[in-house]
Amino acid sequence: MTANPCLTCGACCAHYRVSFYWAEADDATPGGVPASLTEQLTPFRRVMKGTNCPTPHCTALEGRVGEAVSCSIYARRPQVCREIMPSYWDGVTPSDKCDNARATRGMALLRPEDWHDREPDPDVPPLAA
Repeated sequence: MTANPCLTCGACCAHYRVSFYWAEADDATPGGVPASLTEQLTPFRRVMKGTNCPTPHCTALEGRVGEAVSCSIYARRPQVCREIMPSYWDGVTPSDKCDNARATRGMALLRPEDWHDREPDPDVPPLAA
């Protein structure tokens, strides 16, 4: 089996502002996003530290983008992070957000074949038949 291509990416985490509803943080919801890693954006929105700037890089992102990365709060990440899917994770659907983030960093775009023989990830559905 090959590794999940997302474990070598991290482009989205170093490209987009990660803003979300304030109540997703652990000071409002036990087990939520660590509030210490967030900043207030508006009275009802928070943002992950490091992402509300011209060159975003989420404070929870560990490692080198494009080489080997992980999210230090993966199980507690905000819903907006859970909703961004890498291109062709299901074998057929591209992702404009993924493609844009990867292209901006000079990384090759993901292809359907990048997902064959991947290690299972409980948060990523299996490939379409």
